[in-house]
Amino acid sequence: MTTSSRGFTTRTATIVALGGFLMGFDASVISGVVGFIEIEFSLSKLQLGWSVASLALAASFAMMAAGPLSDRLGRKPVLRLAAVLFATSAVVSAFAPSFPILVLARIIGGLGVGMALIIAPMYIAEISPAADRGRMVSLNQLNIVVGISVAFFSNYVILKLGQSHSDWALALRLGEWNWRWMLGLETAPAVLYFFCLYLVPESPRWLIMHGRKAEALHIMSRAMDAEDAGREIEAIDASLISGRSTGSDRTPLAALFQKPMRLVLTIGLTVAILQQITGINSVFFYAPMIFEQSGIGTDAAFMQAILVGLTNLVFTLIAMALIDRVGRKPLLVLGVGGIACFMMLLAWGFNTASYTLSHDVIATLPDAIDRASLRQVQDVVFSSDVDFRRTVSEALGPLTFQQFQSELTSAAITINPGLILVGILGFVACFAISIGPVMWVLFAELFPNRIRGLAISFVGLVNSGVSFLVQLLFPWQLANLGNAGTFFIYGVFAIVGLLVIIRLLPETRGKSLEELERQLVVA
Repeated sequence: MTTSSRGFTTRTATIVALGGFLMGFDASVISGVVGFIEIEFSLSKLQLGWSVASLALAASFAMMAAGPLSDRLGRKPVLRLAAVLFATSAVVSAFAPSFPILVLARIIGGLGVGMALIIAPMYIAEISPAADRGRMVSLNQLNIVVGISVAFFSNYVILKLGQSHSDWALALRLGEWNWRWMLGLETAPAVLYFFCLYLVPESPRWLIMHGRKAEALHIMSRAMDAEDAGREIEAIDASLISGRSTGSDRTPLAALFQKPMRLVLTIGLTVAILQQITGINSVFFYAPMIFEQSGIGTDAAFMQAILVGLTNLVFTLIAMALIDRVGRKPLLVLGVGGIACFMMLLAWGFNTASYTLSHDVIATLPDAIDRASLRQVQDVVFSSDVDFRRTVSEALGPLTFQQFQSELTSAAITINPGLILVGILGFVACFAISIGPVMWVLFAELFPNRIRGLAISFVGLVNSGVSFLVQLLFPWQLANLGNAGTFFIYGVFAIVGLLVIIRLLPETRGKSLEELERQLVVA
């Protein structure tokens, strides 16, 4: 592979992977918003979860439609549509006058997320040589984590600027409209992505699917030397002809569930469910809320959320360096095993916490809190965060407790916050080095050319559906099961997933997509 070929592939993959940046930003920026909209719109815990999870629900439907739509229209047009949806969501979110309008804006953004999440890694896999495919597809995951990190950082900056009382910050009303600015910032990168997509070609595999073999050969020759490009084009063409000869193109949905697809579909569904059911989006989308549960206060919680983003970024880079050297399966085994360990550490750490509002502590609380109402709970030691929140909420009233929950928790809790930070960062590191980037590489590798769009859409739908449930239920879980119970459940799921990976997952490193099809899709 020549320097110019590698440069073309890297440049093309980097532009397409900007969709991952928008996905990561759009999904995680809500982490800094939830605390403010909960108070402004007087939301229940399930409504709060819905404000976060509505994006994932919309993404689930978009994923199912994105693959077949891209098979018909092309990969590029669908990605440009995603960019338009991202920009629209950002603008409507920033000006949302009510909770239903905010949810509508989140749903619009979710449609863009679903399209970008499916089509970007698919496109990159289809244009990349086998030897570099893992690293190239991982660029999309890298951009997702960069987007997450930028969202955490921009949220913190807007929060601090809103507290600065400088003239220009007051003029922009950063303090009053902090969450609106957090959501509206996405407009700029969305517009940039739309225009950058004009600089990349259409997928060569899609062109062959539509009888445009000469165009496909020209594009593939820019990604690898001419001889390899010719062989790749012939292999793709043969694979598509074989698919047409079996009639599977006429019944693509039924083909997913036929016996030859049983192994790859089982692997795909297992990895899709595992990536979300271990709680990664609970951490990404509710990071400040989780850190506030350890009693460190709002500002420190936003700062520690930045550490989550940086950890995710660093270990995603490590995964990109290792994925084509070590392989997919070793990274998954190492990472998922680590996820289980750190989730159990979090469960143990929160389980050891206690909560007490002494006379001296109550005296330090904000004046807006009716201290007399707290006399009934003064000096009572709570070993359960659920009992503490319920009892204090009954004493003060739900609205007052909701407004000052961070201050009350910080004042009452006895815990090792460093242990919680280590648990969260360790979990994120293990996710980022394994199932975060590896899942999308596997999705792009496992399924045959003729039904890849539909297959990736289907497993992506399942992945996003599980993500929706995790995001929706997380505030309710914290309120009813407690911190320790919630993280313990995530740890159990990780252990089960690890056992399935060890038993079923083959290694896909260094094999062409057509070679993997011959190996995995058998009668």
